[in-house]
Amino acid sequence: MEPGSSVGHRVGWGFIALYSLALISTSLVFIAPLLVTLALKVNILVQTEQASTSLSLVAGVGALLSILVVAEAPTVPVVLVGWCVAQMSFNALLAAMVAVLPDQVPAVQRGMVSDVLGVCLPIASASGTFVVTFFTGNQVAMFMAPCAIGGFFILLFAGTLNDRRLARADRPTWSMQQFAGTFYVNPRRSPDFAWAFVSRFMFVLAYAFLTTYQAYYLLNSISSAESAVPQQIFLGTLTQSVVLVAASLIGGRLSDRIGRRKIFVLAASIMYGLALFVIAVASSFDGFLVGMAISGLGLGVYVAVDLALVIDVLPDGNSAAKDLGVFNIAGALPFSIAPAIAPVILAVGSGSYGVLYAVAGVCAIIGAFAILPVRGVR
Repeated sequence: MEPGSSVGHRVGWGFIALYSLALISTSLVFIAPLLVTLALKVNILVQTEQASTSLSLVAGVGALLSILVVAEAPTVPVVLVGWCVAQMSFNALLAAMVAVLPDQVPAVQRGMVSDVLGVCLPIASASGTFVVTFFTGNQVAMFMAPCAIGGFFILLFAGTLNDRRLARADRPTWSMQQFAGTFYVNPRRSPDFAWAFVSRFMFVLAYAFLTTYQAYYLLNSISSAESAVPQQIFLGTLTQSVVLVAASLIGGRLSDRIGRRKIFVLAASIMYGLALFVIAVASSFDGFLVGMAISGLGLGVYVAVDLALVIDVLPDGNSAAKDLGVFNIAGALPFSIAPAIAPVILAVGSGSYGVLYAVAGVCAIIGAFAILPVRGVR
């Protein structure tokens, strides 16, 4: 059975709108703390020279495993526990949200719906950083306002979703072996899926470096005042998002028209890598904005096309949701790996965030070339 064959009806714009709002909200509750408030919270608790290492501990361990706990935390270990719970919940929610696409949307509409979903991340990023600027100085509100807004739309979508359920006779027999097997896809049997996984992992690793340490980059490399950081991150995110939305809509439609995916993922990843090099050498906030605009071009094309490519190389149409759950690891694990290795890169680079972002650029370019061995998609 091909992915989507179990879905015989077209979805309407009402479903697409609610699905998009829920996906925006899913990102909103995670992106706002990651971009701004988590870094500033750690910066308050420890001295500036220790902040990047402490943030690495919190973000790295948390990405492997709630927000109110983080907001009220008096020490870094309490921030760590709170972020672990938040990250675990976010990754579980994101896996379920992504699985809705093959489960509910027919194959003939997935390209169009993927285009729409491609703009969810930039909207969430811009919205989250914008909301945070209203509450600068109020730690609780900076964490909780995006969560309250996002939580409303997530619950609205969950409450209205006509979730399909397998008949009892069609449900597989549960066993620990079968359960453990759901976390693994054999790369020898599904090499296209494996290469797509590596490509996504490296791209998101580059993205994780940028987002996790953006506040400290502004504080140390651009010499921004701490009070100016939320506004500057909002302006950078807004600049990136405007370009991203345009690039996503154009890139997705162009990819569908010419029937090719790989060249778009390749070009988008290289463009994103070049953007990180621009940010790495920037010496002013204007230079940072230029890099963010270029990154929006690469990220926009990437998010519009990569998901469609991944769905095309899923190993088994009967287990699309499970395989997408496995693939979600490529989008979640980098947020643990990046903070784990960032202190080493910063130590080798004498504390330079320019060096850190140069390494991130290399990661994105490696991700670009990792897509070339995929054979099942042009």
